[in-house]
Amino acid sequence: QYSAVDTNPLSVYIMQPIWNKIIKIVPLWIAPNLLTFSGFVMILFNYFLISFYDWDYTASGTSPGLVPTWVWLFSAFTTFCAYALDSIDGKHARRTQSSTPLGELFDHGLDSWATSIFVLSFFSVCSRDNGKTGVSVYTMYIYLSIVLFNFMCSHWEKYNTGVLFLPWGYDISQVVLIAAYLLTGTVGVEVWQKPLLFGYYITDVLVILLIGFSLFLSFPQTLYNIHRAHLQKTLKNDSLYEGLLPLVSPLLLFILLTVWVVLSPSNILAKQPRLFLWMVGVAFSNVICKVIICQMSSTRPEPFHWFLFPLALVVFTAVSGLLGCMEEAVLGVFTALVTAAHVHYGVCVGRQLSEHLNIYIFSLKKRVQE
Repeated sequence: QYSAVDTNPLSVYIMQPIWNKIIKIVPLWIAPNLLTFSGFVMILFNYFLISFYDWDYTASGTSPGLVPTWVWLFSAFTTFCAYALDSIDGKHARRTQSSTPLGELFDHGLDSWATSIFVLSFFSVCSRDNGKTGVSVYTMYIYLSIVLFNFMCSHWEKYNTGVLFLPWGYDISQVVLIAAYLLTGTVGVEVWQKPLLFGYYITDVLVILLIGFSLFLSFPQTLYNIHRAHLQKTLKNDSLYEGLLPLVSPLLLFILLTVWVVLSPSNILAKQPRLFLWMVGVAFSNVICKVIICQMSSTRPEPFHWFLFPLALVVFTAVSGLLGCMEEAVLGVFTALVTAAHVHYGVCVGRQLSEHLNIYIFSLKKRVQE
């Protein structure tokens, strides 16, 4: 039984009334998963569109105007549409009486991947550091890691409490993203290259807000909810070991990636920031999908995700200098394999649940019993 709590005033008092009106125009024959997937495809298309104009995150800094204005406005449109579709898919499932575990996994599984894609697309707005403005690739890595950490905490919390407390940062981040794209499209990327207040740039303010929300709101709230469940004796896991088990693989993943970033002989993050950060997002998504399945099925997660073993091998050969000039090529191959493995995993799990529950993924029709 899916259980979620949303206490964000922005969501409760502003966005939810909007979604309740939009949901009324969605035809009843459309499957909720189709709404979810359509939103994800729009995010993905927008990401590749921006990547075409700005592969190395320099277009907004060293070459302002390289990204056409219409791309930023299109980004605002696709972000809003994806935000709306992600917000109404559950409502539509209840409206059509088609809520299933497959829908929950489909929604949160794609969210775990979309979370990184949102961030990677936004980096093109502020651009990488050019000596005067922008953010360094290391700040990008830290920024992405914090966002993924917040997402992980939400599902670690649900693994222990059985309730998904929707983070306040989600709705706020979506509104900020849409506003940032609209601002860039109407004013130009130059707005990100001028001090906003006391010598601080808009990007500095956003990073400070992100860290502040994480350290003083999101993570403390997660710990409080788990502690409260412990006092009320409603925790799903009695032992500390079982409760912390879902954090092992994500933590080891972060450690390995950070070692690669810091000790890379060729400074791989600076050479291929988009490729490396994409790999980070995909690897995290696959790891967290396993946690989501475990908290849905009340099963124990594996301590060591299989991604960790080939990643450890790649990191060791890279930082030891064994790869030499092949480090970028190996990153490309590894990223392609990780992405293919993640897509294959999602397709297989979707098909298995579809057959087990006797339903179609993208249709409300029932399967014919064989």
